[in-house]
Formats: sequence, C-alpha cells, structure tokens
Amino acid sequence: MGVRSGFVTIVGRPNVGKSTLLNRILGQKVTIVSDKPQTTRNEVRGVLNRPDVQIVFVDTPGIHKPRTLLGERLNETAEGAIGDVDAVCLVIDATAPLGPGDKWVAARCPSDAVVVVNKVDVASPEQVIDQLARASELDFSEYFPVSATTGDGVDALVAHLIERMPEGPQYYPDDMVTDVPEAFWVAELVREQLLAVTREELPHSIATRVTEWEWPRIRVEILVERDSQKGIVIGKKGSVLKEVGTRVREQLPPGAFIELFVKVDKDWQRRPKALERLGY
Repeated sequence: MGVRSGFVTIVGRPNVGKSTLLNRILGQKVTIVSDKPQTTRNEVRGVLNRPDVQIVFVDTPGIHKPRTLLGERLNETAEGAIGDVDAVCLVIDATAPLGPGDKWVAARCPSDAVVVVNKVDVASPEQVIDQLARASELDFSEYFPVSATTGDGVDALVAHLIERMPEGPQYYPDDMVTDVPEAFWVAELVREQLLAVTREELPHSIATRVTEWEWPRIRVEILVERDSQKGIVIGKKGSVLKEVGTRVREQLPPGAFIELFVKVDKDWQRRPKALERLGY
C-alpha cells in the first residue's frame, strides 16, 4: 500500500478548544491557546507524521457572527479552509449547550464531517451523553467524545482520520510539525502571554508583530487601540511586559533576547490597511 496523505480542517465556534486539540494530536505546541475567544486569527497548519501517513491539520479562527472587519476576515479564513479538504472536524464543547453558534458553523460543514465533543474531562457523564444526543441531530456521520486537555479519546479520533486519508504524496518533510514562520510564532507567543498575564478585557484590541529579527535579538511591537490600553499592557513600572517577556523566553531556544514595545494604533481592527499590514 502506498503513502496516504490529506488535509483535515478543525472548525468550531470560538473557545471550544480547537487549538488545544491540535496541539494534543501533534504532541507539541504549534498554536497558541487562551480561554479568550478569537485567540487563533490565522490558519495554522500542523503536520502529523506516522509511518505511511501524513495528515496536515488546519486550525482555523472560531467562526462567529462578526462585529468588526477583523471578525469578517477571520470568518472568511475559517470558511475558506473548509472547502477543499479530506475531512472536517467540527469541535463542540461538552460543557455548554449546543447553541445557534454551533449550528451556524455546522451548516457550513460537509455531511461527512466528524463531530468532536470536547472537554469531557470537565463535563459530567450526563452532560456528555446529552451533548452527543443533541449533536446527533446535526446529522453527521461520526461522533467522538474527547478531552484535548488530558488526551482522552484523541487516539480513537486520530485513528479514524488516518482511515479517511486517501493515497497521496507527502506534502511536508518528515521532521516538519508546522509551516508557521518563526517570526509569526514568536509574535503569537507574545500575544498568548499578554492574554494570560493581563486577564483584562483586552483580547480583541491587541495585535503583535515582529519588527526586527537579528538572532538572538528579537523586537516585537504590541499594538493597542487606545492610550488607556497601553497602561494595562505595560503594567505598573513595566511589570506586565517584564512578565510576558520572561514567559515567552522560556519557550524559545536559550539565549533569546526579546524587546517588547507598545504602540497605539487607533481602531486597527476596523481599518483594512492596518489589518493587511498585520496579515489578516
């Protein structure tokens, strides 16, 4: 038998655990995680290499009813990733009722999509059974209860996806786990840690980008929309930036030196030019 390979898109409304699931399947972190909606803003590709099989996973931004131009772009990215793939995983949250948001995403999925009921580690058995029953009303072919956090049920899901892959070429080298460029990844790590450290209502107003990369020195610019947000991001006597810098450095090769700068860019989420410059 030849090599099998294919593409799998992971979709779902914001905050159902898509990025955590992708990181769990790959056994390492390729996409940032936070409990704030819209943490994932770009298609992140992760590559699973097994003997004779390669699956390229596409983690998409959560599909939602958009309120800003950024929101519209995120939806376009996610919906565009559903079209031409070999399997679609629709992730829903076992601990939350199956709402209009889930149904809205489900309506955009092909009939042979795989439904992944995530967060079974924190849901009661009754909640899981109830959610599987409700999910079955969506009329898809396969249903998998999993915990992306503990890994429970993930092997069965991966085994099923492997079965679904057609014969085809290897798209990426064996040792490649993601096609995310390094500079993008570092900017994303900064954004992840800012969301973790500030815990304030800032998620939609932060963007990050690497402006200089001369290893080991990396300069990252943090964009906020208003002056009031600048203070939150910097923190008292620079405490937030310092903490973020330390946390990011821990995830990079030894010797990395990170400089963080905060800049106010009024209403960047609503301006097409600003979004394009940031890659959305």
